[in-house]
Amino acid sequence: MFTKLAEVEQRFEELGSQLEDPKVYGDPGKLQKVSKERKSLQEIVETFREFRKVEEEINGNQELLHDGDRELAELASEELPGLQEKKAELEQKLKLLLLPKDPLDDKNVILEIRAGAGGEEAALFASDLLRMYGRYAESKGWKVELMSESLASAGGYKEVVISLSGGAVYSTLKYEGGVHRVQRVPVTESQGRIHTSTVTVAVMPEADDVDVDIDEKDLQIDRFRSSGPGGQSVNTTDSAVRITHIPTGLVVQCQDERSQIKNKAKAMKILRARLYEKKLSEQQEQMSESRRSMVGSGDRAEKIRTYNFPQNRVSDHRIGLTLRKLDRFIDGDMDELIDALKAYYQAEALKGQNQ
Repeated sequence: MFTKLAEVEQRFEELGSQLEDPKVYGDPGKLQKVSKERKSLQEIVETFREFRKVEEEINGNQELLHDGDRELAELASEELPGLQEKKAELEQKLKLLLLPKDPLDDKNVILEIRAGAGGEEAALFASDLLRMYGRYAESKGWKVELMSESLASAGGYKEVVISLSGGAVYSTLKYEGGVHRVQRVPVTESQGRIHTSTVTVAVMPEADDVDVDIDEKDLQIDRFRSSGPGGQSVNTTDSAVRITHIPTGLVVQCQDERSQIKNKAKAMKILRARLYEKKLSEQQEQMSESRRSMVGSGDRAEKIRTYNFPQNRVSDHRIGLTLRKLDRFIDGDMDELIDALKAYYQAEALKGQNQ
């Protein structure tokens, strides 16, 4: 590991020298590439340097234990346990930082929320989840864009799709995909009985043109007039767009913009993300069972979390963590659970690497 860390530090220094080179500085494309690579190595190098500094302090204190000065030896003896604990923490952090990085981590996300079992209550909870992710995105400084929506007649959403863009969006939200279960008393329930409903969430990395090649000949594009719940007219022009990808049968529909061009662009963005997700799922199916369990299946059919409103409880079933602060969590205060999920899957990946 330490040989690898020394190589990373050397590369970090080389990139720093390149940034001072006028040829690199004068080439915006090259400058951006070098800056990005150097930034990706910065945390590893800083942690490695802190590790070496702590190691030097430990060696220095151990020497003081045997140099004959009783007072200094006592001070060194008091400091050593804390330094050794710090060294162990930094070593563990370095192991995690050296894990192979998920190439999708820096991508933006297409987030799809669909009402599942539970009828009207499921549609209302889909609306609650949309608000929750929107509030969380706001706290992170991400940009949120509504891509597509299908409203339920009694309120909420049958389906809603949003785009989230910013720093490390996919790496933060990639474990949110799956079935989210809610337990609460619906507004329409006169007897006060608790109902259980479900909503599915899909987290799809936004695909670039190079990720998915779409042949225009494989697309059937239909244009029609936008409409709202109950057939109410939303638009008086044929601006809505439905795109069918003939080879896979995937269908995407967008009608939220007044411009046909904008609706088509949004529909293509969603289609590209869904095709990319399909491609990734097929690749994952070819992995060994151990590798698949290590990275997590991301299967949207898997029940991942329960939101229990009467008990103000949110429980993640994958890591066995329960938080008694559902009121804050549903308002976008999600970091504690998301950080715990990241730590769990990092530990699983580390175990897989050591086997």
